[in-house]
Amino acid sequence: MTITTRRVEYPADGLTMIGHLALPAGDDRRPAVLIGPEGTGLNDFQRSRADALARLGYVALAFDINGGRWFTDPEEMLAHVTPLLADPDRMRGIGHAALDVLRAEPRTDPDRIAAVGYGTGGAIALELGRDGVNLRAIGTVNAPTTGRPGEAARIRCPVWAGVGSEDPIMPPAQRDAFTAEMQTAGVDWRLVVYGGALHAFHHPPVDQTVLPGVGHHPRHARRAWRDIVGLLAECLPLTHSAMSPGLPMS
Repeated sequence: MTITTRRVEYPADGLTMIGHLALPAGDDRRPAVLIGPEGTGLNDFQRSRADALARLGYVALAFDINGGRWFTDPEEMLAHVTPLLADPDRMRGIGHAALDVLRAEPRTDPDRIAAVGYGTGGAIALELGRDGVNLRAIGTVNAPTTGRPGEAARIRCPVWAGVGSEDPIMPPAQRDAFTAEMQTAGVDWRLVVYGGALHAFHHPPVDQTVLPGVGHHPRHARRAWRDIVGLLAECLPLTHSAMSPGLPMS
């Protein structure tokens, strides 16, 4: 399917964010997906996720969290991301700003939006849910984070989370806390643990120094992408005529 893409700039978190909007062919309204990046920010691979979803027939916005920066230094990235992850209101502000851009797109059906995120972007997607945003689904990879007590009860859609079994950043205790929060809140939740996978297993290797416990797992990366596409097919279905094969994400 032919798609069109464009760069979108918008303010959030005191920064000028630079997102990537991908549109399927046609001029009709479509279900839409907000896609959050890892803490390193947006690169071509992360933008390609929006392109892949547009080829499936969705309007897709890969949103920014770093003001257009792609961090190559892990320590610099952590210095930026760690305080953000500790501040739900900041995360919600970033998420709402991106959501406003997506809703303003004429091709977007504002009543049919899902949020998908990786790492920090996944935490932001969850905070939108905890803030009561009307989403059809929330999907996260390597981001089963917990929120402020009681706020998960505001989540109004199914939540899917994927995590590597060997992820030191999201160890079993963190996963247990996440599932307990979802269960207590009565959320329709699922957690998939990918055996042998590290943190950021979904992202191909890049030419930069990585943190311990981070590594690519191509097989599980493809499986996680299929699981996310399956979540969208279940909760945000497209008409048969709108669907077109997407790209495998590895």
